Amino acid sequence: MKVLLIYPNIRGMNMLPPAIALFSSILKEQGHTVSLFDATDYPNIEDNEFNSDKLKEKNLNVRPFDDTLLKITFKEDDLFESYKKHVEGISPDLIAMSTTEDMFPIGIRLLELSSVYKIPTLVGGVFATFAPELVISRPEVDMVCVGEGEHVIKELCARMDKAMPYDDIPGLWTKKKGEIRRNPMGQAVDMNENPMLDLSIFPEGRLYRPMQGRVWRMFPLETHRGCPYQCTYCNSPSQTYKYREETGSRFFRKKRLDKIRQEIIHFRDNYNAEAFYFWADTFFAYSEAEFDAFVEMYSDFKIPFWCQTRPETVTHRRVKKLSEVGMFRMAFGIEHGNEEFRKRVIHRSVKNETIIKALATVNDVGVPFSVNNILGFPFETRELTFDTIELNRHIYADSMNAYSFSPFHGTPLRKIAEEQGYIKPGTIARSVTRPTLLNMPQYTPEQIEGVRRCFVIYTKLPKSMWPEVEKAEKLTPEGDAIWEKLRDEVAEKYMPHNAEEKITD
Repeated sequence: MKVLLIYPNIRGMNMLPPAIALFSSILKEQGHTVSLFDATDYPNIEDNEFNSDKLKEKNLNVRPFDDTLLKITFKEDDLFESYKKHVEGISPDLIAMSTTEDMFPIGIRLLELSSVYKIPTLVGGVFATFAPELVISRPEVDMVCVGEGEHVIKELCARMDKAMPYDDIPGLWTKKKGEIRRNPMGQAVDMNENPMLDLSIFPEGRLYRPMQGRVWRMFPLETHRGCPYQCTYCNSPSQTYKYREETGSRFFRKKRLDKIRQEIIHFRDNYNAEAFYFWADTFFAYSEAEFDAFVEMYSDFKIPFWCQTRPETVTHRRVKKLSEVGMFRMAFGIEHGNEEFRKRVIHRSVKNETIIKALATVNDVGVPFSVNNILGFPFETRELTFDTIELNRHIYADSMNAYSFSPFHGTPLRKIAEEQGYIKPGTIARSVTRPTLLNMPQYTPEQIEGVRRCFVIYTKLPKSMWPEVEKAEKLTPEGDAIWEKLRDEVAEKYMPHNAEEKITD
């Protein structure tokens, strides 16, 4: 089989997609030929000026960085013409697209262009798993993968290669002459059986990622899949429920340490890894014995790494041990600063005092970290957002992210947003770095975007200056001018930020 993998994306979204690299390796092991069309390096078809990483830099969410290495494989050619030539050049037997929800519209435009060649198409990913009816309703889509795709793509290509029927493969929905066959999901895969990721299909520039003010040759290393928590803005709770109810299998899994060790060696020896980002929603979801075993294993390498976890999982011992074997940065989800709202709407039951103390512990060890916050949840108000700002004023993070809530399919809050009339059913959610799609009477999109761009400014400046900052929330030429002035003042003083600097009222 000749298989074309498509990854629809835009510039500034630099994280390597592990699924694409994994599928390439699986297919090559079976003797198939794999080609990749990655849209990341092409001009952004929606807005050529939009760059997610650079927007976060502009809003003071990340340190300034030199993006020269990211640009070394940039192309200025037209995305669609390049895609058409790519398809014509390889004449694939199957086009398989892995896409996030926000990139689905770009992916569909690509599939529309190649539909004239009558090549079978398969679409997978979390979005396809939770909105399969919407995805397969598109005339350009012949098949949808519901759930994890390792076994699906392997079995599909094996059968297609032998001209065998494939419409009964677990986890595969097929469409033929308008009729859809909806097969039940397959069991959750054993991650330890997966081959090493194949990064050879990516151009050189895609092997780099910005973090902490520099660009690293940095690769994803999956340690966990799924999450034991139940946050309503995330799809992991729905994944957990779906796998348990439909397959009787467990979605949250931990990879064996010997497998992780093999992958570290693979990236180090074959791709000259400078750093890793551990692919886990909650990296500290290890028992004490598992954690100690990981530290002992990783001490043989001490390659710099980044991980993310929840504040309430932090202990001085754990942070210290990881810092000694290479951890150079962490990330924490704060999401909201009002305890009652956070518990009732987001399903995160943790006290602000616990968050503050936990992150002070990270400061004490000396590990830089970022915190993630979300603005514009269903039912939120501007006043509630200032509880989030107030909490962040007591946290001495290296950087602070402020994202707009995005109602992704598969998240519990998506359903609530539709029920409340904040979003129309069928609406495709977009990137959290884009303005919100929710239309709430008590907190308008313009208000949310205004507060979002001023979020870091509010956390850094004394409250005596807040009336001036409020003027910068206005999305007008006058507001823009005030915002730029205040942003430059804060950037000069706090970027890069010193964790010892305190905020005064």
